[in-house]
Amino acid sequence: MSDEPLVLGIETSCDETGVGIVRGHTLLGDAIASSVDEHARFGGVVPEVASRAHLEAMTPTVSRALAKAGVAFEDVDAIAVTAGPGLAGALLVGVAAAKAYALALGKPLYGVNHLAAHVAVDQLEHGPLPKPSVALLVSGGHSSLLLVPDVATDVRTLGSTVDDAAGEAFDKVARVLGLGFPGGPHIDRAARSGAPDAMAFPRGKYDDGTYDFSFSGLKTAVARWVEARERAGEPVPVADVAASFQEAVVDVLTRKALTVCRENGVADLLIGGGVAANSRLRAMAQERCAAAGVRLRVPRPALCTDNGAMVAALGAELVAAGAFPSALDVPADSSLPITTVTV
Repeated sequence: MSDEPLVLGIETSCDETGVGIVRGHTLLGDAIASSVDEHARFGGVVPEVASRAHLEAMTPTVSRALAKAGVAFEDVDAIAVTAGPGLAGALLVGVAAAKAYALALGKPLYGVNHLAAHVAVDQLEHGPLPKPSVALLVSGGHSSLLLVPDVATDVRTLGSTVDDAAGEAFDKVARVLGLGFPGGPHIDRAARSGAPDAMAFPRGKYDDGTYDFSFSGLKTAVARWVEARERAGEPVPVADVAASFQEAVVDVLTRKALTVCRENGVADLLIGGGVAANSRLRAMAQERCAAAGVRLRVPRPALCTDNGAMVAALGAELVAAGAFPSALDVPADSSLPITTVTV
């Protein structure tokens, strides 16, 4: 039996109730309950619906994760939970549950940063993260470039989105094209039969000397192009539009990430977050990293989307680093900055 602590992680920042059980860098079991189908008819996540879904799913999801890991509650050494950022009501459900479990079990509680957890989860698949590393986090709410000297103690923001995040742009363009929600997987599938150079869509902040992102102009350009075709009574080539839009997003993301690596002398790039599951982003990143001599790390798709394993992974890292546990009155903070790894 390993002497590394066993950590239970709870994730409820958006529309998925995730619970993971981690020992060191080993994922023993995880379970997810998603409410995405309930939100799809609204074309986006409804906070109140998400909060209620988390409340209903919490106990059975924890039970499933423990069963998969083959452990009991009394075996758990620490509880980790996403304290932010995210939807306030959704975060509150997870934080309240984690407090209850920690108090009942007499175990330490760690309120952790959702974004830092997306970095830490890669260690469950590829081992310890090189120090320092650059992390590109791309999701529905965030597009960030981070310098990570140590994921447990030191995460620094180098660039972020100034308007729509990449995942948000995917959702909005998918809606314009009549595709489903969430938009990322639908755009990815449609783009596979399209031409990425069919339309010359704009690449915001492509070469502006900053590490920031802007996808609002791109989203608007796609919408106007589609509207013009529809007004003219012409068919919209959905696959070509999807491929050209996706290419513009991926081009900017990978170009900026490699620029950060080069200008900061870092040879390791990690890509995390829900959009990291995108097949074209993975392929272009691999191609460009190989050409630049940068080592690329991308978790498997199941670990890119929100999940409890990533929270448990960061919790395990904090325990190993000797971090002080959070107080039992730790708050949920919907705007928790990435530089605050634990609260």
